[in-house]
Amino acid sequence: MIPNHERLPVNLLAACFNNTAAAYKFYWFLAILEEVENGQYHIPKQRLFTGMVATSWYTINYFKISFGKQDQLHVKVEEIAAAEEINIDEDRNKIKQRIGGSNSLLTQKMLWHFDKQVPHRFLSPWFPAIAENRSAVYQASQTFENDCLYAVDQTHVIINPIWVDYFSANAGILKSFCYWKLSLYLQKHNPNVPDIPNKLIKPAKRNSLVNQRKVWDVVIEELGGVDCIYTNQKLHKGDFAVEHFIPYAFVSHDLLWNLIPACPSFNSSKSDKLPQLEKYFDAFYGLQKTAIEIMKYRTPKEKLLEDYLIIFPDLENVKELPDVYKLKFKSTIEPLITIAGNNGFEFMV
Repeated sequence: MIPNHERLPVNLLAACFNNTAAAYKFYWFLAILEEVENGQYHIPKQRLFTGMVATSWYTINYFKISFGKQDQLHVKVEEIAAAEEINIDEDRNKIKQRIGGSNSLLTQKMLWHFDKQVPHRFLSPWFPAIAENRSAVYQASQTFENDCLYAVDQTHVIINPIWVDYFSANAGILKSFCYWKLSLYLQKHNPNVPDIPNKLIKPAKRNSLVNQRKVWDVVIEELGGVDCIYTNQKLHKGDFAVEHFIPYAFVSHDLLWNLIPACPSFNSSKSDKLPQLEKYFDAFYGLQKTAIEIMKYRTPKEKLLEDYLIIFPDLENVKELPDVYKLKFKSTIEPLITIAGNNGFEFMV
């Protein structure tokens, strides 16, 4: 819940996020909050539209989360990414600078597409009787009728002064509330995609894979080297990349059951592409099976062995993996790859 206030109609603010049919409301509100936090209360619409695009950028372009078939924010962000040729994992502030300063008429047109519905529809809880009438909402907002959140005209949004202190004092809680509601909305449209909440904001830094690398060093040392499942190149201790079989951008974790050693140059070129299971699964599983058996022999107390328990709950009770484990592993991997492919992740050629 959002914080109460003795005189402000916070119930109407909360109602903005009820029965949401499109994602724009979340990103519009987050853009407004950011401006207020920076002391801006007379805000150009274009800056808010740019903020919406920049905040949703990573979720759409990197993690490829679906916003629903009818959602125009998702469509326009992808179109802007193509038009401006911005890297999918670019820094958010650089995205804002690039888009906000773009001279491209196409980009400007796509940004202003949001003006058709977003500013006045967000105020629907304050003006339920005229919610569909853009000009009527604009006119009513000019005097902050019903203590509405802001006034809106053709070019700007003006924050209602009575809301400023509330926003400033509760910005963190309001953002958390908005992201929570956004997570629920996106999970509804991506029921089988893991870890939605961690795909809303670009992490400041990816986790280190040092400990996972040490495990594979032990395995490779024991075997005297292993072959890269993609290139057949011989890999030696300390001379390999730790590779996510299913892209990190989809699974959003570094569990050992999805990590294997690979040729460094190939790992870079593979990027976030999906492997063809019929071509690579047997070798992938063979490498994983060997690694598990070596760890259980050489380092039986290795904590990272716990990563496999989600697939093999009885792993602690076996020394050598039975044949049925291969089917269990594939039944975990296969649907994830299918879902990732359906969400727009490309397959390796």
